[in-house]
Amino acid sequence: MSPALARNSVSRAGLAAALAAAVAFAPAALFAPRAAAQAEAAHAAPVANRAPPVPLLWKVSDEDNSLYLLGSFHLLLPEDYPVSQDVELAFADAEKLVFEMAPEELASPQLGIQMAQAAMRTAGGTLDEQLGPELSAQLAAWGRDNAAQLAKSGMPLQVLQRFEPWFVGMMVTITQMVEMGFEPGLGLDLHMGGRAQMEQKPTAGLETGAQQIAFMAGMEPGEQLQMLQQALAQAAAGTDQVRELHAAWRAGDVDALLEGTVAEMRRDFPALYRVINVERNDAWLPKLEARLREDGSDDSLVVVGAMHLLGEDGVVEKLRAKGYAVERICSACASP
Repeated sequence: MSPALARNSVSRAGLAAALAAAVAFAPAALFAPRAAAQAEAAHAAPVANRAPPVPLLWKVSDEDNSLYLLGSFHLLLPEDYPVSQDVELAFADAEKLVFEMAPEELASPQLGIQMAQAAMRTAGGTLDEQLGPELSAQLAAWGRDNAAQLAKSGMPLQVLQRFEPWFVGMMVTITQMVEMGFEPGLGLDLHMGGRAQMEQKPTAGLETGAQQIAFMAGMEPGEQLQMLQQALAQAAAGTDQVRELHAAWRAGDVDALLEGTVAEMRRDFPALYRVINVERNDAWLPKLEARLREDGSDDSLVVVGAMHLLGEDGVVEKLRAKGYAVERICSACASP
């Protein structure tokens, strides 16, 4: 793990939790009008002298077909494109693509509406009344600093008072990332889904939007407050943690991502980690194995959040433990 990642431990778990939910929320809700323009930018010429991201890409095989497993980052920068040749070859080889959520549902404006409805406060009272004076003051300060962006999204601070803390914590993180230039419309999920649709490759989802929303809405109140508190602390501290997490993903640095985000989320948000990562991964396994057992030799490219692929709870190791042949595909990782 890099020294910078080791220093900044206060809120990476909250950042990881917010990014895990971003696939269900950000593209469909706040920033959807920009998605088409940003997707077009992803096909533009690469930034001079900047190599493509090193992919978190594995190939899992049985006797007759394979799954390519690609770790996504749900909000990206224009300079993160084009993708590497390894990803291009995996896409070309795959007859089908699989995502956390089917691309047509991910792009639907209804998805963001459904999440907002699920996040509405039902117990009465405002968010501030639940937060207490100190955390309420922190939220107010963040709202003043980000008033313009919140107005663009249709979610000014007075409107956020109607929502549960988990939703507002996610808003804090996503708003900061958009201010930094990250775009939901450039997320690797949307990009690869768009590519599949352009080339008329069949696509499918491992779960529905309603299921993803339920993962977040089911957080315990204490964890929700912790997530919001850490999101506000991270936003106040500046942009370093976001940039370091993105840099680790760009570098394909499994150790930095595993030790700097996955391990901390498991420690700081154990119940959420179990639901949003372990239980979902376990639910995906039979669906992925079914694709490996299909008759014929069709291969599939599976694009999910990078956290779902890493560590002992990740899909890669779970499939390896079942006896499938597993190899990481990383030309940039090869020894000179």
